Amino acid sequence: MTKTAEKKKRNLKKPEKKTELKQIDFTLVITVLILLGLGIVMVLSASSPSAYSTTGSSYTYAIRQIQFAILGIVAMIIISRIDYHKYHKVYKLAYVVGIILLLLVMVPGLKYSAKGATRWINLGFTTVQPSEIMKICLIVFYAGYLTLHKDDMKSFWKGFVKPLAFLVPVALIMILVQDHLSGTIIMVLVSAVMILLAGSKLRYFLTVGSALGVGGIAGLFILAKTTGQGAFRIDRLLSFLDPWKYAQDEGWQVIQSLYAIGSGGLFGAGLGESKQKYLYISEPHNDFIFAVLAEELGFVGCAIVIALFAIFIWRGILIAMKAPDMFGSLLASGITVLVGLQAIINIAVVTASIPVTGMPLPFFSYGGSALVILLCSVGVLLNISRHSTKL
Repeated sequence: MTKTAEKKKRNLKKPEKKTELKQIDFTLVITVLILLGLGIVMVLSASSPSAYSTTGSSYTYAIRQIQFAILGIVAMIIISRIDYHKYHKVYKLAYVVGIILLLLVMVPGLKYSAKGATRWINLGFTTVQPSEIMKICLIVFYAGYLTLHKDDMKSFWKGFVKPLAFLVPVALIMILVQDHLSGTIIMVLVSAVMILLAGSKLRYFLTVGSALGVGGIAGLFILAKTTGQGAFRIDRLLSFLDPWKYAQDEGWQVIQSLYAIGSGGLFGAGLGESKQKYLYISEPHNDFIFAVLAEELGFVGCAIVIALFAIFIWRGILIAMKAPDMFGSLLASGITVLVGLQAIINIAVVTASIPVTGMPLPFFSYGGSALVILLCSVGVLLNISRHSTKL
């Protein structure tokens, strides 16, 4: 057996030190349940006008969200009892399955389009966005791959170029097939953080990584100009710089969001009292639900929600730090970074701090399958906490 093979075999082994299973991190559980409860209340409030106008009932979206929340909680409890080490054995399979799921949106009869994009698989009773599953698959893959190659992480080629190369097919499918830039960005950022945490050198990201990022943006701009694919992103960028100039089209959503936030004041107009949700903000129960929250619950309500996300990130970091092995640490870090980044990006979009992206707010934005997948990933995080040293 070669030295490299011996190294890989050694890295695949579980840590020799056995850890006694402990209770799950109840602080994290309570935080998640509060976020979920607030999310359901806000979906009910934000969606009532649009739900009534399209379905004849103000409770349609809220009821579906509650159903998926219950399913997600059950899945979270079950997964929290599954030893996370089992995912290490299938990390390659997770990557392959994720790629296949991304490509299924091209299959006639399965693909489902909305708002000009084909990003969903139609299961008949519901639709599933494969990119949400791919995010978790990528985290499992990188946790396994980086653990296996931890001794090579200081190398430019093996510790930087090779790991990032696995993102190329994912990014191509996400952009060229699904036209889903926001999903691509979050996957790249989460993967980059995991590679960095595994031991890759920061200077590689600051130099080569930055150059690749600039090149990617330039490539998207050229693609939009020559083929028209993704041309709406240029309009979004221009409307971000001056939303009032594009107040009737690309700037409309951001302006209505700012009206909602501004009118909320310190304590808000009161739960259910939002005016902007009455068909001013398009689909207010989705990506811009935080604007409705700001209008109804004010600065205080926003601060509480942001604090809850901060607690989630804090507990996730603690779980990652106390994990008994590198695989568990990277897995916990990936899930924590995923939830944290999505929350930060969504709030930044709603407050007009960055250009508009289709980034949902975790635990709040309407979407059944996405909520179930999110709660499943929390279940994995909770299982790692059971193996961790005292938190």
